[in-house]
Amino acid sequence: MKVCIVGAGAIGGFIGTRLATAGRADVSVLARGATLAALREHGWRLRQGDTLIQKVAQATDNPNTLGAQDLVVIAVKGPALAAAAQAIKPLLAPQTAVLPAMNGVPWWFCFGQPGFGDAPLESVDPGGRIAAAIDQRHVVGCVVHASALTSEPGLVQHKNGHGLIVGEPAGESERVRRIGELLKHAGFDVTVSSNIRYDIWYKLWGNMTMNPVTAITGATADRVLDDMLVRKLCTAAMAEAAAIGERIGCAVTQTPDERHVITRKLGAFKTSMLQDVEARRPIELDGIVTAVHEIGRRIGVATPYIDALLGLTRLFGRVLGLYPEASPTR
Repeated sequence: MKVCIVGAGAIGGFIGTRLATAGRADVSVLARGATLAALREHGWRLRQGDTLIQKVAQATDNPNTLGAQDLVVIAVKGPALAAAAQAIKPLLAPQTAVLPAMNGVPWWFCFGQPGFGDAPLESVDPGGRIAAAIDQRHVVGCVVHASALTSEPGLVQHKNGHGLIVGEPAGESERVRRIGELLKHAGFDVTVSSNIRYDIWYKLWGNMTMNPVTAITGATADRVLDDMLVRKLCTAAMAEAAAIGERIGCAVTQTPDERHVITRKLGAFKTSMLQDVEARRPIELDGIVTAVHEIGRRIGVATPYIDALLGLTRLFGRVLGLYPEASPTR
């Protein structure tokens, strides 16, 4: 199987290194800048505990040199997705599967769902540019339950978790089973899902509050949950997201307090959004919070707590230059 990793940051580097060293796929990577230079000089590098896993990488910034792929794994940050969607066109053949291993609500999430029609989610795909570049037939959904970071360009440090959930936006398929087997052979704990939209929403429901609150405050997740007033805010926002989920076929049966207990057991971890703020990278606010706000408006579910969290976080991001400026109402 020919596999191309698009974006070799923490998650892209984690998946790419594992696939490359497993030996069942011809793995290439589309990268740029310092990350591309590091991949060309050192190859894939993944540190797991005290062990460094290293493998020669086929790295380029020119997708035209790679040809059509069987699987394209997109692992860029949300703000870079529109450009990446245009860049991968030379990699796509009719049979190519595109697996977005990204945070938040994906651009395809509402396609074919009652009450949404053909209009894209403007929060994650303004003007429908991503959907126009990547036809729905290519998409295989993915949820990542793993934590990793890049200590320097091209060097990934795995923190915890090996979970990947994969599934078709609608139904099941042989290609998803093949992708699942490939990832399992590479050492991932793979679940093939019959309802990937629910899996996406469930993860989002759990991290939709932790990400922005930690980004604004600079606190690790344990401190957020140990402050009862902040915890109540998170609980209220999660209740709103659960109400949306019930309306869109993604009902969450767990309570916010039950989820808080699970999150608290993870200890003093830094969310991906807090890591982005500390590194002064653009924050992935739209896929994680803005999309929930937009879906709520489109189906008529009020979200005052989510709205407040969104307003505070985007203003915080704009002040630091980590989120684009816009009108005061958006």
